[in-house]
Parts: sequence; C-alpha cells; structure tokens
Amino acid sequence: MSLQMADGRASLAPPKRGALNHIPGDEGWPIIGRTLQVLADPKGEVERMAETYGLAYRSRVLGETSITLLGPEANELVLFDQAKNFSSTHGWEPILGLLFPRGLMLLDFDEHRLHRRALSVAFKAGPMQSYLAALDSGIAARVAQWRSEPGEMLFYPAMKQLTLDLAATSFLGAEIGPEVDAITRAFVDMVAASVAPIRKPWPGTAMARGVRGRRRIVAYFSEQIPIRRAKGGDDLFSQLCQATHEDGALLSPQDIIDHMSFLMMAAHDTLTSSLTSFVALLAAHPEWQDKLRDEVAALDVPAGETLPFDRLEAMPLAEMAFKEAMRLKPPVPSIPRRAMRDFAFRGYAIPAGTLVAVNPLFSHYMPQIWPDPDRFDPTRFTDEATRQRHKFAWVPFGGGAHMCLGLHFAYMQAKCFTRHFVQNLDVSLEPGYAPDWQMWPIPKPKDGLKVTLTPRQ
Repeated sequence: MSLQMADGRASLAPPKRGALNHIPGDEGWPIIGRTLQVLADPKGEVERMAETYGLAYRSRVLGETSITLLGPEANELVLFDQAKNFSSTHGWEPILGLLFPRGLMLLDFDEHRLHRRALSVAFKAGPMQSYLAALDSGIAARVAQWRSEPGEMLFYPAMKQLTLDLAATSFLGAEIGPEVDAITRAFVDMVAASVAPIRKPWPGTAMARGVRGRRRIVAYFSEQIPIRRAKGGDDLFSQLCQATHEDGALLSPQDIIDHMSFLMMAAHDTLTSSLTSFVALLAAHPEWQDKLRDEVAALDVPAGETLPFDRLEAMPLAEMAFKEAMRLKPPVPSIPRRAMRDFAFRGYAIPAGTLVAVNPLFSHYMPQIWPDPDRFDPTRFTDEATRQRHKFAWVPFGGGAHMCLGLHFAYMQAKCFTRHFVQNLDVSLEPGYAPDWQMWPIPKPKDGLKVTLTPRQ
C-alpha cells in the first residue's frame, strides 16, 4: 500500500501499528508524541533517550512513529547507503515537499545522480571564481558598514540579511532592488513555512505565506529562464539555465525552478546559522580571532583586492574553526530517511516504510570521539586528527551520494567572510552573557546574539 505525495508520486506507507514495538523507546503522549520535548531541547532529548534505550530507539515526533539510529556507524549505514535501502525523497517530503518540491535533496538514486551531475557544472572552478568575486564585494561592503557603526548589535538578523543579499547577487546575478527584495522575502516565508507546526496552507498561517512565496519565485524564475538562456551569465542561475543532462538536453524550466528554489534556501539559511555560531565562538575565544587575523595577514592580499581563488587553501585555520563551529552547532541537527526495504541495525529488524533519522547533533558530542565535547577546539580538524576518526563521525554536510553539493561554496564564503571580518573588527560578548540557542530545526540564537563590534586600528 502507498500514500500520495504532493506531486502525485507514490510514497512508501509507514509500517503497520505495532510493527516497531520490539524496538525499545518511548512514544510519549497520544497524538503529540514527544514533539514538545524535541522542540524544547533536541540535544538533551536525544541524549536522554540514548542513555535510557541505547543507540537505536523508537519515538514519535510530528505525528509519526520513527526510529532514531545514533553514532558514526548509523550515519554510515544510512547516509553512505551502498545498498540503496534509504530514500531521501520520502524522508524529507513531509517537511519540504510542498514548498521545495524536487530539490536535489528530495531526489533519489539514479534520478538524483543524473540531476547532481547536471548541477555540478555550476560548482566547478570557473563559476566558483565568479561567485567569489561577488561574495568578496558584498561581504567587504557589509563589513565596512558594520565598522562605521560600532558598538552592540544583534548579529543573527544582520548575518541573515547579508546571506540573503549574497545569495541574490552571486546566485541570481542581480543587484538588490525592489524585485529581488521581494524574491528574498518570498524565500524567508518559504523557509519559515517548511518548519511550521501547521502543515496546511490555511489562511493566516505561515504555510499559507510560504505557498504564496513559492508562487512568487516560480513566476520570477519562469520569466527569467528564457532571458538567461539567451544572454548567458556567470551567476549560478544563468549557469543552471545552460546546464545539460548526459544526453545533451537542457534542464527543463521546471527542474531549474525547483533546483534554484532549493539551492537558495540551503545557501542562505544553513550558512546564516553556521556563520553566526562561528562568530559567537570567536567572540568567546578572542585568541582565535588573533590566530585567524595572523593567517589573513600572511595571505598578503591588499585590503581593496578580491581574495584570489587559489589562495583559499592558504586559510587552513579558518576552515578548521568553521568546521568546529559546525560540529558544535550542526546546521541540520537531524537527517530523515525512509526505509525502502527491511534492514537491521544493532540486532534490531526494522521493516520497510519505517521513518528513520540519524542525528549529527548526537554524533558531534560523543565524548569517546570528541574528548571534552563542549569545548571549542579547532585543532580537532588537523589532517592527522581527522584521519584517526571514523569518516562519518562529523556529518554537518550529510554524506554519501547526498553529500551537500555546495559544501565548497560554504567554505569559500566562510573564508571570504573571515578575511574581511577579522581584518576590520574585533568581536566580543558582554561579561556573563551566554547566548541561548534554539537547536531545532536549524540552530539560531533565541535573542539574536548580542555582540559588540570594535573597529580595528
């Protein structure tokens, strides 16, 4: 038996009630399950459940009984998935399907491979150098603005606006104006709706605003595709308009719309989270600001010039610090899949149709892998330390066939940001201030992260 997804494709039905009762766990209250506990404290919830029931447990969240599998071995089983046992499509569809249908993360197996290969042209060295120029200019201008307005500020909303603007300029190749501003607002509404508790687009709900936003961006991309195909361009949108499948056929307009929608969402929301946690950690550890400042100075790139693409590799400390920030605050704390067929983990037989989740947030704090896991220590990511760890102990970008296509774009943006930020500003926290973080569905500081920016002399 199957269910129907938003676009009419068949969906795997969950297993019959009671089919998972042999797996230890706690499904919580009737109807709501353990949703409230997950929303209130996702890290504490998964750690309590693991301590009580082990590294495979049964729970009920957002209306469905699911099985959580924990640790690097679980990450490898589900994400690497050589046997093609797990569907990303059917895992993410209930969350993202209405707003970001058929984005790359919502495709499976051969279809996913074909689309990923076509999209990869937009992330090759030539286009990436073009994106770097747009990123460098946009970040330099915004950091200069922050430098001219020193003092206390809320960093998260400022970073969110910056990543939205950067996505518009480097992805769309457009200056921020009334039309592009409307597009970015539509994306904000779509992202908010994707994690809203009310899943129907009833009037006045976040989902209704998200669906309206989806219509707005579909209209914009539909109008622009023939224009971009005619004139070309170096931005990501124009690159996708020229991208082809293996047989030489251009991506369909609908494919371009779906992929652009998803890529822009991923590029700004997860990067906003990761760069905010990165800055919060630098503010709490000023010695690392100094280390990164020395690394930037050693690049010997004049302040007014764009960071050369081939100099990005000369910033290993910045990359290590950014990786440690993503360990502590993984931008996607839980990754869902649905079992395509029966499988087993740690001696438990798990039937086809089961909603399965792996949990980077748990893996990233396992003390047997990360000694003193709450401590900020970028040296965990030296080449030697990385070689000695399980390959799936650190999974902020996922893994396997669905490894984030834009991970090198994320590193490039983080390094570009680091260069301008530490060259121009000191960042600090008020004594005694400890930001409180909402960790699910995407980490963000509940109060916006109050920091103090001081211009460098």
